[in-house]
Amino acid sequence: MTLAAAPSKGPNPLDRIRPDVRAMHAYAVQGADGLLKMDAMENPFGLPAELQAALGQRLGQLALNRYPGVRNDVLRAALARHAGMPEGHALILGNGSDELIGLVSIACALPPEARGGQRPVVLAPVPGFVMYAMSAQLQGLDFVGVPLAPDFELDEAAMLAAIAEHRPAITYIAYPNNPTATLWDEGAVQRISDAVAAVGGIVVMDEAYQPFASRTWIDRMRAEPARNRHVLLMRTLSKFGLAGVRLGYLIGPAGLVGEIDKVRPPYNVSVLNCEAALFALEHAEVFAAQAAELRAQRGALVAQLRALPGIERCWDSEANMVLVRVQDAARTFAALRERKVLIKNVSTMHPMLAQCLRLTVGSADENARMLAALQASL
Repeated sequence: MTLAAAPSKGPNPLDRIRPDVRAMHAYAVQGADGLLKMDAMENPFGLPAELQAALGQRLGQLALNRYPGVRNDVLRAALARHAGMPEGHALILGNGSDELIGLVSIACALPPEARGGQRPVVLAPVPGFVMYAMSAQLQGLDFVGVPLAPDFELDEAAMLAAIAEHRPAITYIAYPNNPTATLWDEGAVQRISDAVAAVGGIVVMDEAYQPFASRTWIDRMRAEPARNRHVLLMRTLSKFGLAGVRLGYLIGPAGLVGEIDKVRPPYNVSVLNCEAALFALEHAEVFAAQAAELRAQRGALVAQLRALPGIERCWDSEANMVLVRVQDAARTFAALRERKVLIKNVSTMHPMLAQCLRLTVGSADENARMLAALQASL
């Protein structure tokens, strides 16, 4: 029997896709085969051989034919202890921070008719993490970006004015910020957080780079729980050293976290991810030593970059990345890639980032190779 040919004309199924989605670009991950990968703030250190063997044996014994179960509860408890979660708070897991950002957006995405024709607003300093704006768009919220001050510090006055004008449902504070690696003034952050509370909004304190920062907002949450009853603290194990595991977590007052947990997909964290994270927490001292080494390497890298001819500006860093400005970011990026070194060209992300490159802090050997290639490329 011969099948009839499909009609050549008719409705285009692509027309069912939202116009704004069709106009978007997918999140691009640069190919890195054969390159020194210094573009994604990954921990350069693998597990010691004996821990690799122990983890492999443990993962091999898992019941992969069963849905995730009580081990996720065990992981939540272990993360709560690891983070020093305050009393009266709760914790939910996500498939990386990206999923958690999406869950918060979904939970706050009221239809316009419920707000007198206005869509809820997501507010954040810019330049910042691209997923704040992307998640807002995909969930039907409006995004308002408030430009940072010229030195990449918070523009407190502009933030307070924007909060008063837009009354945001969600305000993101990256602590430290990506891609600038800035850990903003604690007093300014507190005043901004207080202003969000006054308009009935939620603050999401994004601490993706906490292992490399000199302070954490969870200390403020523990010291003043009433003042922080609208604050959610978001972290990831990616910068802890498990970027491939894709596991994030969100801590906040139990009532608030419980509402966000209602929109979390069931079984969103696999048994493999869960067990790998539990194993890592049981050996937290290994990862703490790696973070300490990267902090030391960061100091050396910043000093060497500032001494390098052709580096017009190198900013202080409280993360495992360093932002630099060069004369021609596109040319320097391409020249580095020709020398088998992959970094991140952020110069087109925001006007304030003109001619800026973001460099991952790696091991001593990786940093030396990157610096040599950079010197030859400038």
